[in-house]
Amino acid sequence: MKEETLRINADFDERAVVDTGNMDWISSPSSGVDRIMLDRIGDEVARATTIVRFAPDSQFPPHVHDGGEEFLVLEGTFSDEFGDFGPGMYIRNPVGSKHRPHSTDGAIIFVKLWQMDAADQEQVRIDTNSAEWLPGLVDGLTVMPLHQYGTENTALVKWLPGTTFHQHSHPGGEEILVLDGVFEDEQGTYPKGTWLRNPPGSVHTPFSTGGGLIFVKTGHLNAESTQGPSLADVEA
Repeated sequence: MKEETLRINADFDERAVVDTGNMDWISSPSSGVDRIMLDRIGDEVARATTIVRFAPDSQFPPHVHDGGEEFLVLEGTFSDEFGDFGPGMYIRNPVGSKHRPHSTDGAIIFVKLWQMDAADQEQVRIDTNSAEWLPGLVDGLTVMPLHQYGTENTALVKWLPGTTFHQHSHPGGEEILVLDGVFEDEQGTYPKGTWLRNPPGSVHTPFSTGGGLIFVKTGHLNAESTQGPSLADVEA
């Protein structure tokens, strides 16, 4: 009998908070590649949000992204046949793309799989170290847009110390990875390395006492987008 499909933080109507600094690394099927699973529906073929660590001289076999791939390089240099990507590189490989990921010196990336609309075929490569920052909606905030498609918006947001944003709702949900400093709202304090997901319809008033930098996605957690791969794909 086939084991039940792996499910981690798979109820997208529930709030999820993970301090990745307190999580153990889990080995992947590829030697030298380890993971911290943040959310997941499926086993090795899965709708997944993950921190992935490549040891020096490690690699993953060539594979096709049937559901697309989005990642941000956090540390080291991630490579594939299309280039070498250092810290701060934001990449979107659309549905149907293929590559052979590896790292010569080691790398850590934040990656999202099987979460793209098949019609969104834009290949995105942005070096966030040199891309333009734009004024935010309140003093003390600056924003670096990374991608927009339909209701989905992805950006980096920089908070100066003492900045507070107004109370607002997220009809399509919100997902955040704290890249530096400390992000806060009325429900908690989230230091660097914290991943949080607020469900559709959630309301909060975010702020940062000491300043910080976050990767944020909004509008992407509707019912259709959170189903993951089909049963046939998961069981392949």
